[in-house]
Amino acid sequence: GEVVLPIRVMLEDRGGPLELRARVALLTCSNVCVPHAFDLALDLPQGTGIDRTSANAIATFVSQVPAAPEESDIEIDTVAFDTKTSSLIVTAQSSQPFQTVDVFPEFGPLVTFGKPEIRLSRDRSELWARIPLNAWSDDHIAPLVTVTDAGRAVTAPVELSADIPAPPYARAASGSGPFQLVLIAAIAFLGGLILNVMPCVLPVLSIKLASVLKVSDQPRRVIRNGFLFSALGVLTFVWMLAVLVLVLKWIGVSVGWGIQFQNPIFVALMFIVVAAFAANLFGLFEIALPVGIQDRLGAGSDRAGYAADFGTGLLAAILATPCSAPFLGTAITFALAGNAVDVLVVFTALGIGLASPYVLIAARPALIERLPRPGRWMLFVRMLLGVLLLATAAWLLFVFVGVAGWRATVLVAVSAGVLILLAMTDWSSVSLRRILMAASLAIPLVGVGLFSSQPYSEASTGTTYWQAFVPQDIARHVSEGHTVFVDVTADWCLTCKANKTLVLDRGLISDRLGDEAVIAMQADWTRPDDEIARFLERHGRYGIPFNIVFGPEAPSGISLPEILTQTLVLDALDRASARSVARD
Repeated sequence: GEVVLPIRVMLEDRGGPLELRARVALLTCSNVCVPHAFDLALDLPQGTGIDRTSANAIATFVSQVPAAPEESDIEIDTVAFDTKTSSLIVTAQSSQPFQTVDVFPEFGPLVTFGKPEIRLSRDRSELWARIPLNAWSDDHIAPLVTVTDAGRAVTAPVELSADIPAPPYARAASGSGPFQLVLIAAIAFLGGLILNVMPCVLPVLSIKLASVLKVSDQPRRVIRNGFLFSALGVLTFVWMLAVLVLVLKWIGVSVGWGIQFQNPIFVALMFIVVAAFAANLFGLFEIALPVGIQDRLGAGSDRAGYAADFGTGLLAAILATPCSAPFLGTAITFALAGNAVDVLVVFTALGIGLASPYVLIAARPALIERLPRPGRWMLFVRMLLGVLLLATAAWLLFVFVGVAGWRATVLVAVSAGVLILLAMTDWSSVSLRRILMAASLAIPLVGVGLFSSQPYSEASTGTTYWQAFVPQDIARHVSEGHTVFVDVTADWCLTCKANKTLVLDRGLISDRLGDEAVIAMQADWTRPDDEIARFLERHGRYGIPFNIVFGPEAPSGISLPEILTQTLVLDALDRASARSVARD
């Protein structure tokens, strides 16, 4: 392609010889922008007339320069900042239908924007655009907005309005097509399948294995139905989650993968339940019916109650949400950014992938018969599975410290211990036992709201280069020549912890992040944070881990996949901070 930048020069001596000298600094951009600088020279002899060839070329290029507002048939009506979505809203109208329209806001180098979402009226004469804000600085130039459309354009200075125009039109580009939806559903299925080997889900599969060890001599029909109910439990939870997501989106609440672990009551309940299952596997007590579906999980009763099987699948799906697997981020982002059909299809595919081990055994119950016959070895297996669940309970307690503080954590831990002791005690009055156990469960859940402390300052990670997350400072750091690495993490995100331990805090990556040319920011999403949620949404993400690198050559950022490697991180840092050899 060819780019021409017309420059108007007023000559004092028209027709006389002329020496033109220019120093041109520019950016060439594809995925990233690379700066170049050139020294140009042009010697023009004394003219003898009009160069008609050049005059025609100049006229052609000048006609493509955006017109002043009074000279254009495109009128920019409103420009406003939507603080709720951290985006710029632009409305415009035209006397002739818009065709290939685009919008470019200019607020100076410290303010950067993402790709605009453009909507047009039915007759295509009116435009509404939402442009996500990537970085902001109060120290910006007087704003300009340019609207381009098929050979015509207008640039106008604007004043920010306090009134935010609502999106009155359908999207200019239609939603996902059938092929794209099928492709994303396949990706979601793979993500759900991989979740089964992530540390979040393995302890729950151990509950199912413990129950299988006791029913291996049952008829195949009983085994098949039990695993089908477990698969139904998985699907039930993902469907409930999909409906909850749609409701939250409808009322305007930010949504994301795993956000239920930001709720202290939810985490407390999960800790108590998992701790009880661990105690059950250690043989401290037997969970008896009919306390409830979840009280029967892992009991491995000879009756192979289908409620217990259903609850096993439900718990597996619940504990899978703080984990992120390859392919999962792509599918979840597509679903949460799409319509109701996208959400339901993608979440269903994810649930089918997560339920695949149960479906496989249900289809081939003869696989259970290959297990050794029950014997003393089962006691060792139960103890091993109990250790896995105990580790899961310890992790949940660690998460609870982050979302509720130490006082609430002590209350919940003591209450869980009391609950287990009550379950171990042989009571003559069953009613009294149930009342005391219900009280020991209810007291910590009610007390969480009373004893939860304010958000604590981030604990030291063992490194000194991590800074607090301030998205408004990103553009300023980049304009000063720094590279900015942003890590969005949370205590409940196991994949985040793995990335940090295996990649970010080791070797070359740690040295690079500690370099004075790199600013490393860490955003802690352990507790709800609207600023972090908006940052994720601006970059098309609805879950964590999320890592992105900004730099002079990548002011809009280079997003990294969920699972990090040293090569991926170093490559992104190099691309964002590269300098062209053409620059002095």
